Amino acid sequence: MRAITLIARDELRLMRRNRVAVIAFALLVLLTLAAALISWSHQSGIAETRTRFQAQAAEAFEAQPDRHPHRMAHFGNFIFRPLPPLAAFDPGVDAFTGNSIFLEGHRQNSANFGDVRQSSLLVRFGQLTPAFVLQVIAPLLLIFLGYGAVARERERGTLRQMLVQGVSARALVMGKLLALALVAALVGLPALIAFLLIAGQPGALAGPMAVIALGYGAYLALWSIIVILVSALVRRGRDALLALLALWAVLVILLPRVAPDIAAQAHSLPTRLETDIAIQQDLHRLGDAHNPDDPFFNAFKQKVLRRYGVDKVEDLPVNYNGLLAVEGEKLTSGLFDHYADRSFAIQQAQSRLTDGFGIISPAISLRQLSMAAAGTDLAGHRRFLAQAEAYRFAMVQHLNQLQADAVSYADDKAKDAGADQRKRISADHWQSIPQFRFIAPTAGDLVTASLPGLGLLLAWLALALLALLPVARHLQKARP
Repeated sequence: MRAITLIARDELRLMRRNRVAVIAFALLVLLTLAAALISWSHQSGIAETRTRFQAQAAEAFEAQPDRHPHRMAHFGNFIFRPLPPLAAFDPGVDAFTGNSIFLEGHRQNSANFGDVRQSSLLVRFGQLTPAFVLQVIAPLLLIFLGYGAVARERERGTLRQMLVQGVSARALVMGKLLALALVAALVGLPALIAFLLIAGQPGALAGPMAVIALGYGAYLALWSIIVILVSALVRRGRDALLALLALWAVLVILLPRVAPDIAAQAHSLPTRLETDIAIQQDLHRLGDAHNPDDPFFNAFKQKVLRRYGVDKVEDLPVNYNGLLAVEGEKLTSGLFDHYADRSFAIQQAQSRLTDGFGIISPAISLRQLSMAAAGTDLAGHRRFLAQAEAYRFAMVQHLNQLQADAVSYADDKAKDAGADQRKRISADHWQSIPQFRFIAPTAGDLVTASLPGLGLLLAWLALALLALLPVARHLQKARP
């Protein structure tokens, strides 16, 4: 143990003497702090903007005067997705999926106004966040600091001298690894402090935070082992540097960008136009509420007349047009839900295939873990859409039922000069509709969603540690 400590101390001393390494380390610390501040400011601005727009949308909806209820269903309402507390650390897919939805009758709109559509293409490469710095930049610094840790000893001939003096190859490797692991801990420390400050706001959950800290710690430890492994396997430091840079480029840059394209090719998603055409065709097959001879809606009318024991809709105690709107909304919403479920099933298949690349890229596993624990992954976006659709359906059906109960059929069909005024009902009805409240996932939900990524990372770490054993035996053979 003493030999390991001495070797680690000597390696750290050499790193301190390397001005380039010290400057690079200082730059990374500054970059991490800048990323934390920028991300915090950006996300705070977004949260404030969405809260303000949400309040304006609610105020505009409630400020509508006395109107026909169906007109209020078409007037609609905007809702905005609130950001989870850890979005400042890892915003996930928020910039790509859109964050607001216009809710209206007869339609199920998708989210709009994603940051990617309003920003430069640099956003597609990666936003400057603490998660991005740790996932992409931190491994690069560890490579530059540690690529020559073992290879340098071999090039200078000091490796054989150390083995002759009784230092085991295993102690040498562990000492080098200990030094680089300490540097990795220092590299991750600013991000960890920023993470704790970001997560200190109300609503942050301890379980997901612990998983994120564990995941990033395992990721940096893994890269420390990879650097020492490659440095011990090659003969020259230059070769180790080239090999590690190639490995970093493939695992951290190339695969995370290529994997989604492969998944999109394997599970192609219909375009928006194709989906809209298919929905319109299905709606046409469902029936036409304005056609008195339409089989479905004619059967619906007969069913309503039998239920109330009357012969014609004019004798109903409720407005038949309102009942028709309730039934039509139920049918169209079921159809929209069917297409939405099918679209999300395809996106989920794409996501699973992309996450599967984590077997060959720890960066993908870490990204999956980070977004899932932060609540900013695709599942988090779907959770918002599902709650928004449930709110839309309840709001529209409430207005349709108001048409059935509060507007008479005779007034609804009338076209005389005062008919428009008689069709209106009090604005108190929509002012009493509760505002949208997003129900955030529990800590257990977030931790469970992040376990696959964490499991892959820990498997990577265990395999890398096991790989050190044959490498140490290989180095031991250098002893004369």
